[in-house]
Amino acid sequence: MEDLHPGFLVGLLVFLLLCSAFFSSSETGMLSLNRYRLRHQAKEGHRGAKRASELLARPDRLLGTILVGNNFVNILASSIATVLAIKLWGEAGIAIATIGLTIALLIFGEITPKTLAALRPEVIAYPVSLPLLMLQKVLYPLVALLSWISNGLLKLLGVDLSSKGNDSLSTEELRSVVRESGSDMSKNRQSMLLGILDLERVTVDDIMIPRNEVAGIDLDDDLETIVSQLRTTPHTRLPVFRKDINRIEGIVHMRQIARLLSHDQLTRENLLNACNEPYFVPESTPLSTQLLNFQKQKRRIGIVVDEYGDVLGIVTLEDILEEIVGEFSNQDALRSPDIHPQEDGTLVIDGAAYLREVNRALGWELPCGGPKTLNGLITEALEHIPDSGICLQIGQYRLEILQAADNRVRSVRAWVVDSPAEEPRETP
Repeated sequence: MEDLHPGFLVGLLVFLLLCSAFFSSSETGMLSLNRYRLRHQAKEGHRGAKRASELLARPDRLLGTILVGNNFVNILASSIATVLAIKLWGEAGIAIATIGLTIALLIFGEITPKTLAALRPEVIAYPVSLPLLMLQKVLYPLVALLSWISNGLLKLLGVDLSSKGNDSLSTEELRSVVRESGSDMSKNRQSMLLGILDLERVTVDDIMIPRNEVAGIDLDDDLETIVSQLRTTPHTRLPVFRKDINRIEGIVHMRQIARLLSHDQLTRENLLNACNEPYFVPESTPLSTQLLNFQKQKRRIGIVVDEYGDVLGIVTLEDILEEIVGEFSNQDALRSPDIHPQEDGTLVIDGAAYLREVNRALGWELPCGGPKTLNGLITEALEHIPDSGICLQIGQYRLEILQAADNRVRSVRAWVVDSPAEEPRETP
């Protein structure tokens, strides 16, 4: 090597630096690949993704190939740099070669290529996968021997090589992935996916229509009232009961009695014959489970009952679907029938409004772990049924009771204040 021309040695040294950059970028690029995107592209037939998947299937062999090549290149570069430096500067060249080559390897062989590979893993990993596969086959005997020795040392240290890390995502991790998708996914699709994931932690009593708001047919009413109610109802399905909704007889679909109504042939007996058997739902059923139950039972409406069998309200398939696509219809307060913006910037909210709907419509964070409605939240905070004119603050939200009647809060004026309250406080 001492007889070689210095120019040739410099050229060889530059080539070895490029090889070092190749191995360094290959390692970072392959290990930085998004495994889920890689699997998808491999299934779509992307050649680079297929080769990368094959290499990553045996990470010990992949790393062995890269490290063997990288160490060989770096050691050879060190030897050439030393010879070249001695030729040019004599014995002092050893120190110069050590410092110079270390800086060159760090900049051109490590930091720069690894940073680029970390920022653009697919751009680097897919093209280099072909030479890596070829190199892995050439170096297979040496890599296999080194892997065997390395795996033996790991076993001596108590490492179980048969156990692999769990690549599957938990619900919370998947929720974070959706939120952080950024511009890769539209806001509407983000909201829909998050709505689907949230179905597991929302129960039917969170979204049900409470019994005092349920529109139904009371068989004890006179027939004219029943017919008038059926002709004017905006609903396609109605519960039918006697005097009290706890004594429910069935669910009637307007399509089943439309002909009777058009010919004025409706009777209580015909109405009962047209009813479907009621479908009862426990109040604590998660929405994800209830959605599947609706599908299995071929139902679109369920009667929500508590542990004692008393009716609490009704839940429909549409209510659950709105939890997924609700952002399309409730993107702002102006589209919520329970929220009425005022000219002074405050909001008048119905006391029966669900806290989850208020939070979703306004982007607020009213506590909804306990009471489900605004009326329930205020009553729990004050520990009594308040009169009109009472004002209280919960967190950063000021609530002024505009109307209270029939043992509940009817309407509330609400606005956001700058200083949040640590505890709910009442002011006259």
